[in-house]
Amino acid sequence: RHASHFLPHSVRYTPAPMPTPTLSDAELLARLVAFDTVSHRSNLAMADFLANYLDGPNVWIERNFSAEGTKANLLVHVGPEADGSRRGLVLSGHMDVVPAEEPGWTSDPFALADRGDAWVGRGACDMKGFLALASNLAREASARELAAPLSLLFTYDEEVGTLGARRFVESYSRLDALPREAIIGEPTSLGVVRLHKGHLKLRATFRGLSAHSGYPHLGANAIEPAGEAIRALAELRRELEREKAPNAELDFPEVPYAALNVGTVHGGSAINVVPDACTVEIGIRTMPTLGSAELERRAREAIASVVLPRFVTVEIQVLSDSPPMALDADAPLVQLLSALTGQDDSRSVSFATDAGWLGRVGFDCVICGPGSIEVAHKPNEFLPKSEFSAARTLFERAIAARCGA
Repeated sequence: RHASHFLPHSVRYTPAPMPTPTLSDAELLARLVAFDTVSHRSNLAMADFLANYLDGPNVWIERNFSAEGTKANLLVHVGPEADGSRRGLVLSGHMDVVPAEEPGWTSDPFALADRGDAWVGRGACDMKGFLALASNLAREASARELAAPLSLLFTYDEEVGTLGARRFVESYSRLDALPREAIIGEPTSLGVVRLHKGHLKLRATFRGLSAHSGYPHLGANAIEPAGEAIRALAELRRELEREKAPNAELDFPEVPYAALNVGTVHGGSAINVVPDACTVEIGIRTMPTLGSAELERRAREAIASVVLPRFVTVEIQVLSDSPPMALDADAPLVQLLSALTGQDDSRSVSFATDAGWLGRVGFDCVICGPGSIEVAHKPNEFLPKSEFSAARTLFERAIAARCGA
């Protein structure tokens, strides 16, 4: 273990003096669900727990910190160092979860509940079930002699714009020392997904002058030009729906275009006050063939087409940019997982994942994990026990195929 391998923001974890006892997959899932890792909170406690749990012989562990140092990506490396061929396998997932404030919960969201055929809890499906499996499989692999390395990459702030994955690819110095192939364990009901859209998030802030509504000539209404901008964005949305990229109807049959959504509008303080501010937030689901730079330009042009009244200004900022991902259908990892699952078709999803950033720096990523995206982000999020068990078998076989014994 050589300290020279690590950057100042990427440090080796110092374990507790006593090793953590081995937990069953369900026990480990319960421990992970109990960490409240909603994205606006720190994930360091969970990262520390996993680092201590996974530390052992033939294991490297690094924490890749956020710029503020309040969050961290966790990188665990088991087995021999990667060679020039970059053989081996990466298992990757995010540690953060969405809030659990919906009124429909029938149990404590941060206490794993047994529903008989499923495990219930915030993050059980998205995606702490995968993290529990990946962790236990890595712990088991550390006790064996592997022919090629197994790496775990657990990220922060995926739910708010794949921020941890972006930080990792932009700050970690030894990306070429990691295995090239990566399974991103987002919930796909164990379907093998080789394409996904990206997600560009923008905010337009209109600023005017407040005044008493009885004397409107003394103010400048910020909501009215924001409304005109929304109309222009709606026209851009319709334009995008008419545009069909090559193979888009095959790759994304449900929504074969870049989808624009005006998601939130906030402005004004009272009916009798001329509003001095209005914010409009926009999300655009980018395509592998139509990326964020072009779509940001077109959104800016749509907003700029609005004639602003005197004293009104507009500022446009990028909140986050999660790139799309595409891997060839004949890529070896696609072929391996398709053979292991018996899948004979090409699949895509319209949500973004950390694979977008990893794919940009040379990783061959496939999305495949237990649970359904349809129950993620909802009350009583659950993970079927049958899929939890099947996923362990699938990933065991994938590790054997790529890392050997």
